[in-house]
Amino acid sequence: MVNWLKICDLSALPEDSSRGFCISTSAGLADIFLVRKSGEVRGYLNQCPHTGGPLDWVPDQFLDLDRRLIQCATHDALFRIDDGVCVAGPCAGQSLVAIDLKQEGNDVCMRDVVSEK
Repeated sequence: MVNWLKICDLSALPEDSSRGFCISTSAGLADIFLVRKSGEVRGYLNQCPHTGGPLDWVPDQFLDLDRRLIQCATHDALFRIDDGVCVAGPCAGQSLVAIDLKQEGNDVCMRDVVSEK
């Protein structure tokens, strides 16, 4: 069974911005972030593939100064917004873990897979 969990209203995520969330899922709390770029919303776990730590050191700051790439605050690794692949830094070639998203009206939702008993 697939459930969809509301993360936020689209209006809470302006164009060229990022925002972190802690969402209660069937597997527990998920620390995630969303990025809105060119009208598209992408979501990833807030976990660097190199250190395992969060990417932001200031709340909701996941993008580089040009707002073109996701940046890890710990060691400046850079990730493409579209697919989460690291293009520079110690984890080059590795990827962020993507969140399955959909938009329902003005709601941005993430997929929460619940095992059937």
